[in-house]
Amino acid sequence: MSDLYLLWRNLFRRKLRTFLMMLAIFVAFVIYGVLGSIHYAFEHGVDSSADNRLVVVNKITFIQPLPYAYVGKIAAIKGVKNLTFANWFGGYYQDARNQIGTFAVDPESYLRIYRDDLRIDPAQRDAFIHDRTSMVVGEAIATKYGWKVGDRIPINSNIFTNKADGSHTWELTVAGIAYAAKESFNTSFIIFQYENFNESKTFGKDTVGWITLETDSAAVNDKVAATIDDMFANSTAETNTQSEKAFGKAFLAQLGNIALIITLVVGAAFATILMIVGNTMVMAVRERTKEIAVLKTLGFPSWRIWRQVLGESVLLSLLGGVPGLLVAGLLVTVLSKAASGAIPGLALTLPVAGLGVAFMLLLGVVTGFLPAWNALRLNIVTALGRL
Repeated sequence: MSDLYLLWRNLFRRKLRTFLMMLAIFVAFVIYGVLGSIHYAFEHGVDSSADNRLVVVNKITFIQPLPYAYVGKIAAIKGVKNLTFANWFGGYYQDARNQIGTFAVDPESYLRIYRDDLRIDPAQRDAFIHDRTSMVVGEAIATKYGWKVGDRIPINSNIFTNKADGSHTWELTVAGIAYAAKESFNTSFIIFQYENFNESKTFGKDTVGWITLETDSAAVNDKVAATIDDMFANSTAETNTQSEKAFGKAFLAQLGNIALIITLVVGAAFATILMIVGNTMVMAVRERTKEIAVLKTLGFPSWRIWRQVLGESVLLSLLGGVPGLLVAGLLVTVLSKAASGAIPGLALTLPVAGLGVAFMLLLGVVTGFLPAWNALRLNIVTALGRL
């Protein structure tokens, strides 16, 4: 009689109890797979930023603007190859709940900086540059709302007022649709002309939200950053220059500490499962005290019984966890389509799945170690004396 057969029969001798434990593990790994995939997508998207791109923001907080005059001064610094700037618009479409990442930019320099990240038709690019009331829409937004080139769309702001009519609306023409050149690049955005925005807003004239620059190489990043911050030290708007990766993580931090939230939720789920499964396994082995004693009497080595009990726990974890990860993969796929590209690269990736399998094995070992150890140390005389 093989060990695998004995293991399987012992695990399913109480089918309802086994099913409930598998269900608990299944739910835990569905939660892990979905949240872990979202976290990985956020982190991977930020980490894919170019190594030689820096972002200059106000030292107090990146919500505070910088004078437009800084653009020319920074462009003249040795080691700065390309430069652009942007303003956060606080945009939404029709309803304030339909938030869209909307930025007022300098068209030519912005598209030059992000030339390796975005694909846009050359004719559409030229139209955007030459039409002050136009915008370029990311593929995800164009798909979500069914916008086409030439459409005239009202974009609202929850921050700025249009001095032309006192409303919070800017009427913009779709000059082009931008597609991601990299899978991790988010196309859930709108960019429109800074010059139009600067002339029409009621406050904050001649200021920019942040300045993005491209250095000659990543090797000069620290020197260029220090030069910029020293230049504006003790001014009314001191600067903080950091890598684009660091800026992206700070921007995402507005949503809260995603890593901490996911860790707490997944940690709570696993702690609960650990207690439930661990306690149930101890009870299951205690119920089989007589059988274990008989097996030892028949000559079964103690270590073979130890392997049986520990293997039972690991198998239970895998039978609940693997289907949980598979369902999580399906849910993530559905979520990715529903989000219309708002979270680029959202998928149950190999690193997330691999870590999930490692967690399954760890869960099986942790919950099965104590009952397996008790079975290993079980004294035959003492065990039979309990009958």
